[in-house]
Amino acid sequence: MTETAGTRYDWQGFLTRWSGEWADAYDPEEGRDARGDAEACEARWLGFAPTAPERVAALEERLGKRLPPSYRTFLAITDGWRHAGHFVYRLAGTEQADWYEDDAGLAEIFGEYLDEDSTPEEVLEATIWTRALELAVESDVVSVLLDPQDVDEHGEWAVYTWAPWRGCPPERHASFWEYMHDAYREFHSMRARADDRPGFENATTRELDERVATARRDALRGAHERAEAALAEAQEFGRPRARALRDQIKWLLGDRYARNFDGLAGDPVYAPELLPVLLAEDGAQAGYGDDDGPFGSPVPAASDEVRALERAALRELRAGTYAYTAAGPFGDAVRTAREQARWGGTDAAWRTLLAALPGWQALGPDHIAPVGLVADPLLGPLLTPDRARTLLATPRGEEATGAVAEAVDEDPEGLAWLVEQPGLAWLVEQPRDGGRRAYRFLLVEGVEPAALPALVGSGDEELRAPTTRQDAREAPSAGSVSSSYGDEATVAVGRAGPGWSFAFDDEPQPFDQTRFVSPAVAASRHGRAVVVWSAPDMFDLGALFHLSVAEHGTEKYAFTVFGARCERSGEIPPALLPELLFPEVGEGGRYEERHGEAAALTAVATAFGTTLPRLALTRGRLHTFTTRSWTRPPGPGEVYATATLEPLDPDTVRLLLAQRCAPDDGAEPQRAPDGP
Repeated sequence: MTETAGTRYDWQGFLTRWSGEWADAYDPEEGRDARGDAEACEARWLGFAPTAPERVAALEERLGKRLPPSYRTFLAITDGWRHAGHFVYRLAGTEQADWYEDDAGLAEIFGEYLDEDSTPEEVLEATIWTRALELAVESDVVSVLLDPQDVDEHGEWAVYTWAPWRGCPPERHASFWEYMHDAYREFHSMRARADDRPGFENATTRELDERVATARRDALRGAHERAEAALAEAQEFGRPRARALRDQIKWLLGDRYARNFDGLAGDPVYAPELLPVLLAEDGAQAGYGDDDGPFGSPVPAASDEVRALERAALRELRAGTYAYTAAGPFGDAVRTAREQARWGGTDAAWRTLLAALPGWQALGPDHIAPVGLVADPLLGPLLTPDRARTLLATPRGEEATGAVAEAVDEDPEGLAWLVEQPGLAWLVEQPRDGGRRAYRFLLVEGVEPAALPALVGSGDEELRAPTTRQDAREAPSAGSVSSSYGDEATVAVGRAGPGWSFAFDDEPQPFDQTRFVSPAVAASRHGRAVVVWSAPDMFDLGALFHLSVAEHGTEKYAFTVFGARCERSGEIPPALLPELLFPEVGEGGRYEERHGEAAALTAVATAFGTTLPRLALTRGRLHTFTTRSWTRPPGPGEVYATATLEPLDPDTVRLLLAQRCAPDDGAEPQRAPDGP
């Protein structure tokens, strides 16, 4: 609907169409007849008489500048314009156009934000008040400024519009031609959304509505980029359905700012899908919603039916029990995928969803994708940016034709990916070797994850509901320590490959070599069990890598590399020999920078055929439970520090670590300071 700069501008056709549509929607009760609106309506022309060439020449002589092409050709059609959008009531012709007079001191105000790092664009924007041509003769405190210093290759001056009540910097338009088309879109948008006016329909609205219908079909066929572009234009014109449909595409792509599905979430047909999406983004954390009705609801004018749906969804989201549902075969796939995801099988869950996506059923004509997946605490994390694009590119619903895209796994095989993970929360200070974190995990053969609490649990043999690692750590009962000897861990559990389960802790206490008790022994009742514990160098004590393997209740072999020491027991298989994996220790060096960690993890994964699910552990939700202590109780005469909910100070931690890691020479240990 627009022409590019440098081509001939069809002002006559464009302005005639605009004027006719304005006249058809004219409301004499608007109270602007003093501006000649009644005469303009009768003439079906918002402009004035064409401008004689000599008047244009006189204006250019007065300004000392040749006008940009699109404004010059505009003046040849009409010497000014009424109602340029909703807030500019009169645009200047040759007599009124003049340089901007900065009576409000805007140049000084905007100049305060400039510094040596300001870009050329920011400088142009902030200094426009000193040089621009003002075109807004009458407006709702809106300036329309032609900038003679912001000129393109066709000689077009950029147009900046600004109003103090908008609360944002001036808005740039590439040319006067582009500005007028933006004003035309604003006219359409404001007329379309006005509740107190009769139906606004004309050739333009009918054309755009047909484009919206085509865009929906394109979206269902997988052509989401083409659909989104068409919907974006229709949304600028305020066409019904355009924003609601476009928001579904943008939401799945991660662009969620100011996107609320244009009231569609208040429709009982779509509310079960869209309300949880909005609530999961804001409501579950915002603190609104009670038995008397929500405060700050995304659907403030909703019916009682929708309000009840909102309350139910909010309760489920806060409790972590919300589950996305869908009809038909896709709904069956959703249930299967949730079961896979809750045990860490996020790649398998994605393959399940993608294969079933063509069978997805829309809730109604304004529904184009299973956007509700993003609210599901188990399935939402599956939708990485690439996967969201794949979802949108897959034909579905009534337009499901063609082959489904091949699912791409996100999780790397094996265990070595742990080396690349950044550090998380530490009680005292961050690790010094690139931000890597400590972690420990237990691998158990021959049992399902749900059986792990019975093997190594602290007494509560029930798994907790799936949760994020952050929420698990912050739970009141998670990670509390009774003493410096107690080392219960809140672990996430899942499947670690065919026939294996895992329990993972990404925030272990410091390793206590003299009192460590490997849970592999208790966990190996039905087969083999493996424990790995890795930590970076802290307080110059050296880095740690521990491996212990047990089978049917007996430890078979183990080794611990800690700084310059390497302790071992049992008959270690050749592929897992510590001198092979950590040669620097065997050569009289010390293990400091975690060299060999990746090799050790790869060797463990190969030896036992195990893997850990990266996406589930880093972004997803998994079941958790609390293990028994990983250290033995204190012996006779041994002292320990009382636990506290407050973080220990660095000096206390260094003292505890020094005691734990020192050789057991029989000397009386120092007593750590009492906790608060």
